[in-house]
Amino acid sequence: MELIAASRIVKAQQRVAAAVPYSEQITEVVKDLAAAGGMSSQSPLLKSREQVRTTAYVVISADRGLCGGYNAGVQRAAEGEVKADVLDGKQYALVTVGRKAEGYFRFRGYNIAAVYGGFSDSPTYAQARAIGEDVVARYLAGEFDRVELVYTRFISAGSQEVVLRPLVPLDREVVQGGDGKAPDAAGTPADYEFEPDPATILDTLLPRYVEARIYAALLNAAASEHAFRQRAMKSATDNAEELIKNLSRIMNRARQDSITTEIMEIVGGAEALSGGKKNVQIVDLGDITAVGSSN
Repeated sequence: MELIAASRIVKAQQRVAAAVPYSEQITEVVKDLAAAGGMSSQSPLLKSREQVRTTAYVVISADRGLCGGYNAGVQRAAEGEVKADVLDGKQYALVTVGRKAEGYFRFRGYNIAAVYGGFSDSPTYAQARAIGEDVVARYLAGEFDRVELVYTRFISAGSQEVVLRPLVPLDREVVQGGDGKAPDAAGTPADYEFEPDPATILDTLLPRYVEARIYAALLNAAASEHAFRQRAMKSATDNAEELIKNLSRIMNRARQDSITTEIMEIVGGAEALSGGKKNVQIVDLGDITAVGSSN
């Protein structure tokens, strides 16, 4: 399992890297639309609710275990946010992605609004689109007032971190700044002509932008899951080898004790036989041969 996880990490990293150009390009387009006047859009995805009554958390976990503290980290982070909302008198809802998150929160009686699973190892954009459409529809219907992503960000094969990122509504500053990406100081803004107007294009593009962010989170979570599983299986292998070594030493010691005991029993039995053995004497009396014994 360690070797399988190690091979899948490489593929997961390649998928994360392959999705970066699309994510960066759609971010650049959104930034250009915002700079061209698209921020005057009346899209509900850009409007923060005056009163946040219900916050939804999209919790991305694994479908399977045997991956160390990967699932526990995401679950604790989401659970902490939910408890904080409850203490503030606010409502919450959970959108679980992965069977482990679903089982954890359902067993504890949390409010689960939607469930997705079966693709944590290798997510596709179609699955990210399904999650995005559901979340956006619930937000527009007023079921959710805010949506946040809880997932494990993949930094490298040896470093991952649990992050909490806002998803809906989209912060205007985040959109204008390209999701936190620093602008190129040497670059000059290009002059674009938009047809139709930038606000209409932005309204159409924002749901795709949400889907792209969900897809990036799914890919990061998949790569992190494989990295956690590789480390967990390596630790399990090392612990098993150490346990085998200790048990073999104990078994060899017990076998040596058993052999020593058997040798001592054989020697003791031989001594007992030699100590009680009788001396036999043969006396020739002519035609009669007498056999006598003396102690």
